[in-house]
Order: sequence, then structure tokens, then C-alpha cells
Amino acid sequence: MPPAAEKKAPFPRPAAPGAVLLFFLIPLGGYVTLLLAERQGGGRAAAPAIRYTDVTAASGIDFVHAHGGTGRKYYIETVPPGSCWLDFDNDGWQDIYLVQSGPLPGAPRPPGTASRLYRNRGDGTFEDVTVRTGVANATGYGNGCTAGDYDNDGDQDLYVTNFGPSVLYRNNGDGTFTDVTAQAGVANGLYALGAAWADYDNDGRLDLYVANYVDFTMEDEKFCGNIKENRRSYCHPDAYGGLPDALYHNEGNGTFKEVAKASGIWDPNGKGMGVVWFDYDADGDVDLYVANDATPNMLYRNEGNGRFTDVTLLAGVCCSEDGVPESGMGTDAGDADGDGWPDLFVTNLSNETNQLYRNLGGKGPFSIDTYPAGLGEISLLQSGWGTDFFDYDNDGDLDLVVTNGHPMDDIERDSDIITYAQRPFLFENGGRGKYREIGAGVGPYFATPEVGRGLAIADFDNDGDIDLLFNPNNRRATLLRNDGGNAAGSWITLRLEGSRSNRDAIGAWVAVTAGGRRQVGEVRSGSSYMSQNDMRLHFGLGAAGRVDAIEIRWPTKPRRVEKIGPVPAGLFLTIKEGSGIVKRAPPAGPPR
Repeated sequence: MPPAAEKKAPFPRPAAPGAVLLFFLIPLGGYVTLLLAERQGGGRAAAPAIRYTDVTAASGIDFVHAHGGTGRKYYIETVPPGSCWLDFDNDGWQDIYLVQSGPLPGAPRPPGTASRLYRNRGDGTFEDVTVRTGVANATGYGNGCTAGDYDNDGDQDLYVTNFGPSVLYRNNGDGTFTDVTAQAGVANGLYALGAAWADYDNDGRLDLYVANYVDFTMEDEKFCGNIKENRRSYCHPDAYGGLPDALYHNEGNGTFKEVAKASGIWDPNGKGMGVVWFDYDADGDVDLYVANDATPNMLYRNEGNGRFTDVTLLAGVCCSEDGVPESGMGTDAGDADGDGWPDLFVTNLSNETNQLYRNLGGKGPFSIDTYPAGLGEISLLQSGWGTDFFDYDNDGDLDLVVTNGHPMDDIERDSDIITYAQRPFLFENGGRGKYREIGAGVGPYFATPEVGRGLAIADFDNDGDIDLLFNPNNRRATLLRNDGGNAAGSWITLRLEGSRSNRDAIGAWVAVTAGGRRQVGEVRSGSSYMSQNDMRLHFGLGAAGRVDAIEIRWPTKPRRVEKIGPVPAGLFLTIKEGSGIVKRAPPAGPPR
């Protein structure tokens, strides 16, 4: 890791001594874009202290996604898959669910081609427990997933989004799940992608939002591509109409009621992909952001009475800087600039840029800070999908990871500058939301072209730093272990348990004060691209040896705030609503 003085320097950095500046003129969509690259000369910089090590094979993960393609380029093939972290057996270790898609609907499913649940053994390895747990999603064409304890019985349930009926698996608490989709009333039946749990009315029960994509059917396949060459390509979403998303209110008796239109969340022309719940205005109830593909993204403000108001245009988070809808795919919320307000990040298609929307204080608009943050030019030729804010080096500010890969597998026949497989990005936050891309310096995976889609983060080995799980399209999943993050800075990890609020405490807002710095975070389920992160809140603390204070605003009515501390750094804490800290655990093993 660069020394602190260099890391906090303003972005962009000046050219290093001996560097050569290279200028490129690249035509993009009728415009000429000036791109600047820096080629280092002279001595080589020291290798960073933190490395991301590929431990996929060593950990026992052998999942290969299959989209089922036959060459006819059915639209559904290029969209999946997502992945989820969850602790389904409550042993304190994060387990993995990887979503499988192919074969195509109507084709027989070969043995072994199903979604997979891997149980974390706690020793760095995983065990495939799909068959005995009953979560194979064997009849569905899978897209994404999200986990949450919707029945408040103390274990996490699993929802899998499909092309066609989606599936809700209720956790039985004995290492098995039961398909309760029909009785719960959440099959949806449309082309579902992103999904996320949240208690939007603070009644103590988790509700479910499902982002539906386009009005595609297998019988309505359109020819897209090169007619002269009789070459099929995957279509642009403009070839199909949109679909309304679904909001399922938890009735508390094992059933849900669909209330999207009644609640004010209604966009019949939207093409939803990514979704994230977050409290952008800090009023104690969660708001909703939806990334739409080639239609305006949507921000719905929660009014606290079961209804939402569309504030997209007022907030300025629908589109590009010039007001054009983009190809919103993945999204996440986090405090990029450290001002205490959650910002938004959205990934988009090549010839667009990803977008960073900076929250200006919760009561009005966001500003588009993509280029000032250093996130603009580098994304112009890439197609971003999964993305997450997280602190990879435990220095106390949020870094950013992005998966890339074009949706068209024949794009290189039509473009000299855009590729199908594209390397992922790791952006280091240099302070106050100024980023620089450092992926190539932290491990070979970040220098390897990939067909990125799903991405989820977790501390799977419980050692105090954040690891990465990639689930690309039609390729092998990859698990990257963070080696060195826990030595670079101290940390604290919080698992919250609701009593009056929902058991997972989804929607809880947390502020951690340590070393003179105050950081904020929210407990949430789904985000990124059709994926879910470790729901425990991880805070990097830099050089601080203790946490001075932890403030928790629980998602309840009336509002309930608890304050805890001081506590030592370097611990996993379980905090129960109304009871304070109920469990303390040290990291597993020495710093790596």
C-alpha cells in the first residue's frame, strides 16, 4: 500500500519522475475523446502490501456458470448470474450461494447444472451442501438472489430470481430449506433480476422488492445482428418493452401482498436490473434506488406511511450529466466522501461512463461527481456490472470494486476498441471520494479479462479484512482472499440482531467513531448486481486501537437509538437491540 502521504494526495496524481505521458484520440459514438495514459519509466514502484489471492480451487469452490446458449442468442443468456453471502446455519461463518442459469427453458437439465450452496467449514474451505439443503433451483433459469430472515425465526431465508417464476426457500433451521413460494405468494412470474429485502414500513417484518427487466419471451425472439452475414447478436434492451417491478409487503403470517402500485412504486416501462435500499435523507426509513437499463433510473423517497414519492428528477440521479438515460446495471450506496451521507454508484455500458452521484445533504439533489472523483474516463470503454463500496485496506474510507464485461460476445467483430472480456477494477479511495485504479497491483485476477456479472463481498475467513466473490457469465466463479488488509489497519465488525425490529436488523443505521473519525454504514441485503454481501458491518479504523463510540439507530417505530462504547478494535461484536453487546469474538488466526 502506498504511504499515507501519497495516498491522500489529490487526484489526479502528477506524472511520476521518468514517466511518459501518452495521448490517445478514440472515436466514441460520434465524439472524439482524449484519453491520457501514464507509462512508468525508471525504477519500479514497490509492490503494495495488500494482495488478493485466488483461493477458489483451494477452498473447494468448483462452480461454473452456464448460460445454456445454443447460438441463437436468446436475450436471457447474456444477463446472469448473481451470487450471495449468507450464514444459513448460524455458525458465524459466511456461506456462498452461486446462481446457475442454463440450460435454456424447455431443455432438459444435465446432472450437476444447478445453483449451488457451499457451506463454510471455517478452515478456509467450503462444502457443497446443495442436495441436502434443497436449494438447487433445479427448474428455474436463475438470475440473482437475496437472503433475509423474513419470518423472524432466527435463520436466513433465500429468494432466487428467475426468468419465469422465482423461488422463496424458507430456512427450516436444521440445515434444510423448504420451497414456500406458492403459499407466500412471491413467485412473481416475470423476468426478475435484482431483489432485496427491507422493512420499508418499520413494522418489524422484512418486505421484498423485485426488479423486473424486459418483456422477453422465448417465443418472441427477435433477430438482432448482421443480416447480410446472417449473424445473430444479443439484442439491445430497446428491442423489448419494460416491465413493472414488484414490492411484496410481509403480512406476518407467512404470506406477502404485492403493493408496488398502491405504495407509489410504479414504473411500467422500467427495465430494472440493480436495486439497493438505503436511507438517503436520514429520516429513519429506507428509500429505494433502482438501476434501469436504457430507461431512467429511479429514486423513491419513503414517506414513512407505507407510501413512496418518486424524487428521481429532483434528486438528479436518473441519467448522465447531459440528462440521457444510461444502461444502469449494478448499483451500491455508501459514504464515498466521508461526509456522513450515503452516495450512489451505478455501473453502465461501454460508450457511457459509470456514475457517482454525491449526496449533498439528504434534502435535495445529488451532484454527479464521476469525473472529479476519477471514475469517468477509465470506464468509457468498459461495461460495468457488479459493484460494491468497501474498505479493502482498513484505512477508514470506502474503496470501490467493479466487474466488467460486454454483453455482446461478438462485439470485437464490430469494434476495434471494445472487447467482450474485460478486466475488473479496484479503485482506492485517496480521501474525500477521490479514486485511483490500482487493480493490477493487488493480484493477477485484476489484470485478467473476464466476463464480469455478479459480485459480492464478505470476510469469509473472519480475519478482519474483506474478500471478494466473482460470478461471471458462462465461466468459473472466483473467490479472492484479502491478504494484508488486516495488517494495514485495525477494524471492527458488527453483527446486529433486532428484537423489536426485524431479526436481521436490515435498515439499521450505524455510526462508528474512532481515532477522531466518524464513519456511517447501514445494514442491507441485496445490492451490487443481483447479489448480496455479508450483512455484517465492517469498519476499517486505520491506526486507531479502539472504537470510542458506536451509535445504532434501529429500524423501528418509534425511533430507537442506542450508544455503546468504548470497545477495543479487532473484534467481531454481536449487538442485540436493547441488550447491547452479547458476543465478542477475536479474528480467526493471525494476520495474513
